[in-house]
Amino acid sequence: MKKIITLFCLGTLTTLSLQSHAEEEDSDLPAWAEEQLEPFRARVGSWVDNTSRNIDAFFGGEQATSTNNDSYLRLGQEIDWMEGEGTSDNISIRYRIDLPTTEERLRLIIESDPEESQGTLADQGSGRLYNDQRDRRSSTLGLDWLESRDKRENWSNRIGAGVRLRVPLDPYVRLTSERLWDIGDGPWQLESLNRLSWFNNEGYSARTQWDIGRPVSASKHLRFITTIQWREEEDTLEYSETAELNHRLNNRSALRYSAIAIGESTSNPRMTNYYLQTRYRRDIHKGILFADVIPELHFQREVSYDPRWAMTLRLEMYFQREISRDYAQF
Repeated sequence: MKKIITLFCLGTLTTLSLQSHAEEEDSDLPAWAEEQLEPFRARVGSWVDNTSRNIDAFFGGEQATSTNNDSYLRLGQEIDWMEGEGTSDNISIRYRIDLPTTEERLRLIIESDPEESQGTLADQGSGRLYNDQRDRRSSTLGLDWLESRDKRENWSNRIGAGVRLRVPLDPYVRLTSERLWDIGDGPWQLESLNRLSWFNNEGYSARTQWDIGRPVSASKHLRFITTIQWREEEDTLEYSETAELNHRLNNRSALRYSAIAIGESTSNPRMTNYYLQTRYRRDIHKGILFADVIPELHFQREVSYDPRWAMTLRLEMYFQREISRDYAQF
């Protein structure tokens, strides 16, 4: 099985890489599939946009019809396989309803899958969350107060409060702070993202991430990321170190090469997982339909660091009235 998965990974990546250098169009779908998909995408995208604007108009007034709105709906299908654990598949729905005109700096946000519900750093690190690691009851309704500061010049803070929509309701408070520095006159930049949260049912959590990187060329970007996280529910300090090279093959395809180390504990620090990952992302259709191929090689402490292969295949579709985000970014 391992040989089959390995050959499939290499074959898929090679095929997609060759395809990415071919003449670029805006879709890989045949004409008949595009004719079926586009009306459906337009209807759902308009429904998402109209729904969010109607809610926004109720709270914020007539400006809701003309203000840029970042609401979206994402449908996903993924298949995960890890050596020794078998295969699992998952259908996911993620959404964000953005209500920007409630006030200039106060926003009402309805969102699924908040960061605090995404598990440990080991769960989050590779972007491969199994079915039982996702909290499907984790939608939140809250107000965010945003400072009108440029994070290049000052710390930019955001304070939020609301409830997680499940029974019983789970109130939360969240503080997020961001900063971005240019290092000297060179191309290096250092970015800091910090979050402190409290959920009534799970207690406190804190997370800090420091990301230093630079462009290597017009199509390549190098990053080194340090993440530290503590959650009262786990009562364990976790940390991860990541080195990654992002390579934009063209305007519809990208590759990421990563080496990740994950550890835990302060009294008895230990590394729990090392892994190598390659992630290929392809814009299959006009900025709304994407495919990911993610092969990995893990060295986990719980199995005496014996190498184990893993693989994720993922298909995602985004719905908005207008496609304004670069979802090809990882």
